Amino acid sequence: MRTPVYYPLIHNEWVKTHKSFKVYNPFNGDTLAKVYLTERDFLDMAVESAAKGFQSSCKLSGFERYDLLLKIAHGIEKNHEALAQTIMKESGKPIKFARNEVSRAHLTFTWAAEESRRLFGELLPLDVSPQTKGYYGITRRFPKGIVLGICPFNFPLNLIAHKIAPAIASGNSILLKPASATPLTALKLGEIIKNAGAPAGMINIIPSSGKNAELLIRDGRIKKLSFTGSAQLGWYLKSIAGKKSVTLELGGNAAVIVEPGADLEDIIPRLVSGAFAYAGQICIAVQRIYVRDTVFEQFISNFIAQTKKDAIMGDPAKEDTMVGPMISTDAAKTAESWIREAEKNGAKILLGGRRKNNFLEPTILTNTTPDMKTVCEEIFAPVVSIEAYHEFENALDMVNKSHYGLQAGLYTNDIRQIQQAYQVLEIGGLIVNDYPTFRIDPMPYGGFKDSGFGREGIRYAIEEMTELKLLVINGGT
Repeated sequence: MRTPVYYPLIHNEWVKTHKSFKVYNPFNGDTLAKVYLTERDFLDMAVESAAKGFQSSCKLSGFERYDLLLKIAHGIEKNHEALAQTIMKESGKPIKFARNEVSRAHLTFTWAAEESRRLFGELLPLDVSPQTKGYYGITRRFPKGIVLGICPFNFPLNLIAHKIAPAIASGNSILLKPASATPLTALKLGEIIKNAGAPAGMINIIPSSGKNAELLIRDGRIKKLSFTGSAQLGWYLKSIAGKKSVTLELGGNAAVIVEPGADLEDIIPRLVSGAFAYAGQICIAVQRIYVRDTVFEQFISNFIAQTKKDAIMGDPAKEDTMVGPMISTDAAKTAESWIREAEKNGAKILLGGRRKNNFLEPTILTNTTPDMKTVCEEIFAPVVSIEAYHEFENALDMVNKSHYGLQAGLYTNDIRQIQQAYQVLEIGGLIVNDYPTFRIDPMPYGGFKDSGFGREGIRYAIEEMTELKLLVINGGT
């Protein structure tokens, strides 16, 4: 069978470049496609295309942006199963989660369409002194220009949608670099966007090396960098971005606090999914669970039993699979080494802990300490630590003992505890009576500390991609 070939999308054309790489299925190692790289000589072509595209995109009316976004959403819906199959094959994401990702992307573009008609400004009364009688001001948001979006492998459609959709909604043009492990979904989305009638150059999909991406980040013609990925890489890219506006959506080691009043029968299946779905390769996956000591033993027992029942590991094409392969054997080896290191230093493995190739068993640890990598770093694997606490304040301190601060979960019906946690926790979002893996488009999404800065979520990403401009008018007397 002939290997499919994909090219970069530049100025609404599929451009054949010189060098290519292969994309593999992480489940079975099959070659899925050959993808051509946007090499250095073609990067300038892409930036020039985006500059021309911006001359068109910035002039689109609110209705024209709305209409384009709805057409893209319709294209996603029409190609729902094909996109889900591509996500499953190139990322190893179990098919039920891949289908959910496509549905989320459809919502993302639909919500962006609505927000494209709500780029509100203000009327400012400026007649606040004797000298400014008759003056008033108007504010509006204007697109910044060319946006560079860089995305990781774990949500090859929806994280890309969270770059492209707000860029369209706000009238920017965008260069989108997908992850080298998962570029096929992005290029298929590019075809949908092209067929929807996007102006040439408004959206360019450019698979490229990290080194070439650095050239773009240093390019003064690009006005905005929106990066989702690891903390180490994100902070480095910010350091070379110069005067660009930068949004960083980085890693996390999301924690959950469980108070005695929580219905364990109800919440434990949700937490098992939050810890192990898609092999834990989600930046807000449940990595740390802190349980009041009065219910700790019961929680541990129920959590282990539920994991054995629900966290089925295997072929991502099967409907009941929760835990597919990790993206690479190296990633699985790293997680395994952190587990062994934690065990050597006193942690107890209650379940799992074994690796075969790039499959890592769902792993439950206890007796951990805050300085273990399985606790303090982002493991990005199907590994969760569960520990007891005595006082609520202790749990808050345990959550904050991290250099990450993306999202956390709290199960309680005590409004005072909710208010205290909201005030004290150093996180971008507190999710009450659900797991911290919860995310939906109207939310401002981002974090504190090494989890980055700036916010995604369509309305908030639009603010990050636009400049506020003031018009002052002397209306006379």
